[in-house]
Amino acid sequence: MLRFIPLFVLALPLIEIALFIVVGRAIGVLPTLGLVIAAIIIGGFVLRQQGLGVLNRMRTNMQTGTLPGQTLFDGMLLAVAAVLLIIPGFLGDFVAILLLLPPVRTWLYKTLTRNITVVETTTSYRRSSPSDSTPPHLNGPGTIDLDDDDWQRK
Repeated sequence: MLRFIPLFVLALPLIEIALFIVVGRAIGVLPTLGLVIAAIIIGGFVLRQQGLGVLNRMRTNMQTGTLPGQTLFDGMLLAVAAVLLIIPGFLGDFVAILLLLPPVRTWLYKTLTRNITVVETTTSYRRSSPSDSTPPHLNGPGTIDLDDDDWQRK
C-alpha cells in the first residue's frame, strides 16, 4: 500500500488537470473559473465557522468531563475539507464535500477507531505544607551514598 503513495501523488495533479479540461469543455472557461473561486471562498468560510464550532464543542466536552476524541477528529477533518476547498481542483472539492457531511465523518471515525482502546489515566501530586521547607527526597536519614570516584578529600 505504501509503495503506491508516490504514484498517487504523481497522478493527482494529472487527474485534476483532466477534470479541469472536462469541466471547462462542458460549461466553459469563465463558469469553470467561477466554480474554482466560489470553492476558495466557501473553503475560507468553512474553515472559520467550523473551526470556531469545534473549539466550542471541545470546551463543552472538557467541562462535562468527556473525552473530546470525536470532536478533535471532526475538527481535523473539517480543517482538511476547508484546505481541500481552498486548493483549486474538482477532485479535492468532491472529497471536501464528502468530508463536510457528518455521516461520512462519523463513519470514518468509527472505522479508524475500531481497534483502538482509550485508557484513562490519572496523575497525583504531593502537596506539602508551607512550614515544610525541605524537599521530599531529603526527608530521609541525611545520608548521601557516593562511589569512591565521585568525591575527593582536600
